[in-house]
Amino acid sequence: MTRGIRVKNTDDIQKINKIVTRYGFDIWIHGKSGMVDAKSLLGMFLLSLNEPLQIVLEDDVDPTALFKDLADYLEIDDED
Repeated sequence: MTRGIRVKNTDDIQKINKIVTRYGFDIWIHGKSGMVDAKSLLGMFLLSLNEPLQIVLEDDVDPTALFKDLADYLEIDDED
């Protein structure tokens, strides 16, 4: 499952990382420059913020709580 996510600056990176570390399933951020573990702060800092990014989850997890916590960063017009 993927959903567009907006990451504008290093503050966003730190806030998103703090949110996703509370969840027990794998969460990835994918962009043209590669895919990083969203729970790795160092990995998140490797993202190129001037490209479209997607949050990537396994299909067998319920993303409802995570997407609620990340509502300020998610792209609204994307499909699950």
